[in-house]
Amino acid sequence: MADMLVKLFNLESTTSLEEKLLKEGIRIKRCLSPDRTLVMEFAKTLGDMNWYNEVNAAFSNNPVTCYVATLNKKIIGFAAFEATAKNFFGPMGVKEEYRNKGIGKVLLLKALHSMEEMGYAYAIIGWPDKKAIPFYQKCVNGVMIDEESSGVYKRMVEIDE
Repeated sequence: MADMLVKLFNLESTTSLEEKLLKEGIRIKRCLSPDRTLVMEFAKTLGDMNWYNEVNAAFSNNPVTCYVATLNKKIIGFAAFEATAKNFFGPMGVKEEYRNKGIGKVLLLKALHSMEEMGYAYAIIGWPDKKAIPFYQKCVNGVMIDEESSGVYKRMVEIDE
């Protein structure tokens, strides 16, 4: 599976989107170290142990490279970046019952804005799920990178390339 590339300059602002979510009680926050276990366990419920481990890596960065969406002090979504490799976005997930409300878009944009602030001009969305590709194309004009291998992921124990 190939990665995607996203241009970071001229990204949409999140201000009005966040204000709309806040009216519904949904908050988008950059994680702090005490959130580590909660977010890792949440990520595992939406993904697998790889997501759990990637979120753990995001919490090893200073500042933490992960955002969460909360409702009534409960996590309903997350987005990590700079976890698997430098300049990589992901993983990201939103609980199914909260999808199509703009939460994923705000989490994505917040993370990408943070990456731009780190000095990157482009970001790599690592190995996106086929169902997520249209989301990234629509929200941030993500473009598939023409690559036949598993890219940086071929170094994983479970992949023989």
